[in-house]
Amino acid sequence: MIRAMDKWLGSYLAQKLRPRPLPADGPLHICLAVADHFEPWWAHPCEKQALARLATWEKNLPRLVDGLADCRGKPPQHDFFFPIEDYRPQVMDRLAALCDKGLGQVEVHLHHHGESSAELEDLLSFWAQTLYQNHGLLRKDPDTGQIAYGFIHGNWALDNSRPDGTWCGRNDEISILARTGCYADFTMPSAPDVTQTKTINAIYYATDDPARPKSHDTGVMAQVGRPPCGDLLLVQGVLGLNWRRRKWGIVPHIENSDLSADNQPNPVRAALWLNLAPCVKGAEHVRFIKLHCHGAPEQNARTILGHAMRHTLEHLLKCYNDGKKYKLAFMTCWEMVQTIHALEKGESLKW
Repeated sequence: MIRAMDKWLGSYLAQKLRPRPLPADGPLHICLAVADHFEPWWAHPCEKQALARLATWEKNLPRLVDGLADCRGKPPQHDFFFPIEDYRPQVMDRLAALCDKGLGQVEVHLHHHGESSAELEDLLSFWAQTLYQNHGLLRKDPDTGQIAYGFIHGNWALDNSRPDGTWCGRNDEISILARTGCYADFTMPSAPDVTQTKTINAIYYATDDPARPKSHDTGVMAQVGRPPCGDLLLVQGVLGLNWRRRKWGIVPHIENSDLSADNQPNPVRAALWLNLAPCVKGAEHVRFIKLHCHGAPEQNARTILGHAMRHTLEHLLKCYNDGKKYKLAFMTCWEMVQTIHALEKGESLKW
């Protein structure tokens, strides 16, 4: 953990020296999305157990969000980044039906290693087409007409960022993602994993260097008045230190946007999320909170679909959605990125 902290602690301390006050002339707009590394086959269960994990979400996600609505009247959203190597047609149809209730979307998650660049490009293109054509998932980019997908890299190893080179193997992965229709990557933060970038709490564009790994370690920040640049947009969750939760009463806990049985959501964390949330440069009145989880395993599902998450959502609506000082919007990852691009163009939010 100490080895991983040296990658990002300096960036965190520098950010803490630049406090961001609330806007003086209107509400602070808060965009909240949840990106689930949704793996029913985690730890290699039998088919019956994996499908039971899916059934738990089908039953309890509508219950979790029942009666909750943001400033636009929209319920909390949950995006299922499904590992395409575990593809089963009936599972994708069931996830599509769950999302059709207005509760989220399905995006692409992938654990991989050893493919050539051409093989990886073909793999991503094939699965994007399969999800779109066979299951009505994903969407087409309104400007290019290409099937567009959000991406999370399995084992955090985006662009071959593990020091040992495992779980990826492709230094040109960012370029491949861009060519195959990835509209944004949502892998980070990965701390305390060694794949963590030095860039934190940011919305930025990475330019691929096929000769080296981890091209997304730094990039160009999204900014009002500047069109998208580089190869791929990265939307990070928050990363920092939680001094309200300490090991041995001394060492602060790492706040890394994770929702799990060991890292349960609560109002204290919610305040940290807001404080650390990235924004588009020049539009600091809008902050983007992207949380993540591994929601399929039973112990995590009990937390994310249970009292802790419901209580936190209710707290967010009570404290950060008064319409005057704050406005809260529950978003899918796709909608979040469309909001980012609108701000880059200088457009005003319609909520």
